[in-house]
Amino acid sequence: MKKLDYININKQTWNEKTDVHIASEFYDMEGFMNGKSTLNEIELSLLGEVAGKKILHLQCHFGQDTISFARMNAQATGIDLSDKAIDRAREFATQLNLDVTFICCDIYDTPKYLDEKFDIVFTSYGTIGWLPDLDKWANVVAHFLKPGGRFVIADFHPVVWMFDDHFKTVFYNYFNVEPIIESTSGTYADKDAEITTKTISWNHPISEILNSLIKNGLEINSFNEYDYSPYDCFNETVQIEKGKFRIQHLGSKIPMVYSIAATKNNFLSKKKP
Repeated sequence: MKKLDYININKQTWNEKTDVHIASEFYDMEGFMNGKSTLNEIELSLLGEVAGKKILHLQCHFGQDTISFARMNAQATGIDLSDKAIDRAREFATQLNLDVTFICCDIYDTPKYLDEKFDIVFTSYGTIGWLPDLDKWANVVAHFLKPGGRFVIADFHPVVWMFDDHFKTVFYNYFNVEPIIESTSGTYADKDAEITTKTISWNHPISEILNSLIKNGLEINSFNEYDYSPYDCFNETVQIEKGKFRIQHLGSKIPMVYSIAATKNNFLSKKKP
């Protein structure tokens, strides 16, 4: 699979999804524009105080979390592959009169577009599965962190991506053995949306994620797994309490989300991304 194949295919898909997502109840743009934060307790507990901090948000979609950081008095920068999503993110920041920077680029190319260091690098929920090479990804994370800076990720657990859409059978490999090429109708934010999109993604086991960060000079401070999702974005779900969803017939038997907090060592390798 050539690099340009997956980038162009996925970029087109996320461009097509952007307006559907903005119009969906899932993203609740009315509530968001009226001040609702889109950050969850899982990531907030790891981020700590962000006021006055410089935060780089990788794969930010149309910027809700990035803007939420700005509302918390952080200096926020969001990166995403979709030019349509970044255009809409800029529109929302302008409407809210918030000083937020948004950059459209492939995550691996971010050092070509941005020459700054950050206190925090952040990414969350459905992000790294779009990337084939986690060593390159972790090198970008390390590149943008100040010495002693912190990286926080909260994402869906790779066990979730092993199942078919209705969680009846194990369909995909837990390990990163090949690209996953799919054509899907609708979207997680609006399952009845009249769009059909093609995607190319990869499943990354926990060992690959942790080792990529360690290899690039990050010290793992915490690793947690959760038996629920903060989003109702899968099929066959049941809400167990406010903001917590499980696959009904699996209950608490599988991890649905993991989180990692890590710190950049002062003696970070001088590898360039």
